[in-house]
Amino acid sequence: MDTEGCSDFFFLIKSGNMKKGPGRRNGFTLVEILLVMGIIAMLAALAFPGFARARVTANEMVSISTCRTLSSALESYRSAQTPPTYPDEMSFLGDVVPAYLDETLVDGTRRGYIFEYEFINENQYELVATPEISGVTGVREFYVDETGIIRVGTDDTGTPIE
Repeated sequence: MDTEGCSDFFFLIKSGNMKKGPGRRNGFTLVEILLVMGIIAMLAALAFPGFARARVTANEMVSISTCRTLSSALESYRSAQTPPTYPDEMSFLGDVVPAYLDETLVDGTRRGYIFEYEFINENQYELVATPEISGVTGVREFYVDETGIIRVGTDDTGTPIE
């Protein structure tokens, strides 16, 4: 067995000095690079709208959950008052000890939605959640009143859709 030829072979592999065969080249051509970039751009164009819609859907689900939380806090506040009454403003829910809401909900915004509370009388209120930027942070509006039922959308006059 000829070990001298073997060591020369391993030296060539380690050093990268192996002879290149005919037609072999280094790197990629411009056409190959542009083709790969085009494929990646097409895949990205297909994927990004799905990601954007998922974000909008997540914001809407957080809005529904926040409406439920606010409704529960308003009902808890009302039941603790003598005589039972809803607060004049949503900020009252964070001013009492213990607070019915944390400070992040008292300011009326969360995850791209604005929550507008309206005190009607001691037995009625309305809460409307609207997207900060329609079509970007959310698509639908949500409405809840003293019944605790969350409704989707309002008509052109602002009346909740049943």
